[in-house]
Amino acid sequence: MKKQATTHPLVSEISLSYHPKVKSSEMKMIRTSKDAYDIFMESWDKGLIEFLEEFKVLLLKRNQRVIGLYPVSLGGVSGTVVDAKVIFVAALLSHASTIILCHNHPSGNLQPSEPDLRITKQLKEAGKVLNIDVLDHLIVSKEGYFSFGDEGLL
Repeated sequence: MKKQATTHPLVSEISLSYHPKVKSSEMKMIRTSKDAYDIFMESWDKGLIEFLEEFKVLLLKRNQRVIGLYPVSLGGVSGTVVDAKVIFVAALLSHASTIILCHNHPSGNLQPSEPDLRITKQLKEAGKVLNIDVLDHLIVSKEGYFSFGDEGLL
């Protein structure tokens, strides 16, 4: 006797989809950390950059073309939550091969803190498991940026 498949009313069905709105040939390309900085700053609320810490991720194709930008978290004056699951779900759902991390320091200090160095290392390692390269991590302010990649910290 063949067993019938049963449905469970308390189990949700998960559906995955991806709907790009920009042709690949029209996507911006990242060649330098300055290119990434410019894209991040276009999206940043200038009224909050010196007030609250925010973390974002730029999602890229293998050829460094920008798929999109995802706001990961908005925190307080001295920190924000950086959840690797949230970052990599966004990367996986958008089919990103590479990501660039970014956050601001409301103080304007562009030097990475110990927690910044630690989370960058953790996210780089997590990306290796998923074959998603962390290309860079930028710390931004209204006046400029610090690139982990440019400074050899990746």
